[in-house]
Amino acid sequence: MSERHTRQGSSPMTGAVQPDRRRVLTAGAAVLGAAASAQLWLPATARAAERPLPDGVFSLGVASGDPLPDGVVLWTRLARDPLNGGGMPDRDVPVEWQIARDARFRKVVRRGTAQARPTYGHSVHVDVRGLRPDTAYWFRFRAGGQLSRVGRTRTAPAAHSPGGSLRVALASCQNWQHGYFTPYADMLDQDPDVVVFVGDYIYESTPSATAVRRHEGSGEPYGLTQYRNRYAQYRSDPDLAEMHANAPFVVTFDDHEVDNDFAGEIPQDPGKQAHDAFVARLTAAYQAYYEHMPVRATAVPDGPHIRMHRRLEFGRLARLNVLDTRQYRSDQATSQEGAQDPALTMLGAAQKRWLVDGLRHSPARWNLIASQIMMAETDLQVGEGKLWFYDAWDGYQAERNALLQEFRRVSNPVVLTGDRHLTMISDLKADFADPGSAVVGAEFVGTSISSNGDQDQAAFRAQWDPRRADNPHWKLLDAHRGYHLFDIRRDGIDARVRVVDTVLRPRATPSTLASLRVEAGRPGVHLV
Repeated sequence: MSERHTRQGSSPMTGAVQPDRRRVLTAGAAVLGAAASAQLWLPATARAAERPLPDGVFSLGVASGDPLPDGVVLWTRLARDPLNGGGMPDRDVPVEWQIARDARFRKVVRRGTAQARPTYGHSVHVDVRGLRPDTAYWFRFRAGGQLSRVGRTRTAPAAHSPGGSLRVALASCQNWQHGYFTPYADMLDQDPDVVVFVGDYIYESTPSATAVRRHEGSGEPYGLTQYRNRYAQYRSDPDLAEMHANAPFVVTFDDHEVDNDFAGEIPQDPGKQAHDAFVARLTAAYQAYYEHMPVRATAVPDGPHIRMHRRLEFGRLARLNVLDTRQYRSDQATSQEGAQDPALTMLGAAQKRWLVDGLRHSPARWNLIASQIMMAETDLQVGEGKLWFYDAWDGYQAERNALLQEFRRVSNPVVLTGDRHLTMISDLKADFADPGSAVVGAEFVGTSISSNGDQDQAAFRAQWDPRRADNPHWKLLDAHRGYHLFDIRRDGIDARVRVVDTVLRPRATPSTLASLRVEAGRPGVHLV
């Protein structure tokens, strides 16, 4: 997507964007805010027939996602009272949408009407097609005489486009109670083509009186309305709302969207959650997830099941394989012997075949894998012996090791991960039991947006630095809050670890903690 970066004058190495995109969108929003603008959508007879809605139905903003060369998903959810179930009438509501080549909507290229249905929380998912590849578009919605804010999105490059560049932001783990989502303000300034979010969009934890920001409700969410309210609260964060309105997201979930450390239909605490009750909780959580994410109809849940693994293409430059490492996995091991049991699966047989086939037959220069949990080994035992974290790929070693062997035959595999609330950047080894084994890829474990708050850096170093000798594949380890930014070209990936000085206040100072490079044709990653 190099056209946009050249046109706007951004530097891939500095990320500086000359025009302030906030001014562009603010100008567009001002145009839409005029009463005259609302009259352009429908003829007078149709406007007169509209059924009125309560004010403020677009309180949750707009978003886009899963870009294709010819299309993108546009999202909104009507909610007058977002923290109390939505507050919408119990009827279908027609929602008009437009997508245009300009922020003033003088060049509208597609338009239509979608139905916001009570069954899905009055959410709207418009799968727009017939667009031009590698092109910026603006979009908006209208319902009951009210206008949404303006969103901006971008399509993927043409299917056979060989080169160019792609700017990807990697984010995960945004705990409302641990802090503000200040890294998104910097991400907005860096102007990514797409944001890859790899899990823990919400946290299911109970409200805490000592939190930086208190969760809504009176306990953990278990039912659909409770999950809807929790998502609505998270969507009210202004920096997250701005980012959603400015770039398409590619999302997948981890555990906290449902229940900490769950596996398949097994909760973290089976003694406290009966199977049928947990299946009902999964059903509610997956539906609320779908309702609040800019994803296609392929992700409409079927009870306690949802299809989230999928593949997105960015020309011949990059293929993005998005994994689901929760829904199909075996229950976690509880011992080193168990972690090496070949019967354990993280992906399930069907998803594993899908991934391996997609890697073996990929035409792309770079093969990216969005994995919720860390793939590289984490040996927590200082000195002799091993101590693993069984919820990550270390707990499913036979399947992990077989996948790493596949990487030997894959063009430039790079894994993008979350979960750990740390920046952990590693070489991926063919066999972590053999320190001399070949490097077969690179992994970027992105730090959290806010989870763990402002950590004590000295305490973190005291805890983790002694482990580095036992994990020589680690290239960078840090505990600041932030995200990772990648500029992907045919010859290599330039990565920057962007961090903020605090998430305890609504405003923060960002900086680049480190710059790294992955060279095409040379597996692994190195500090610049």
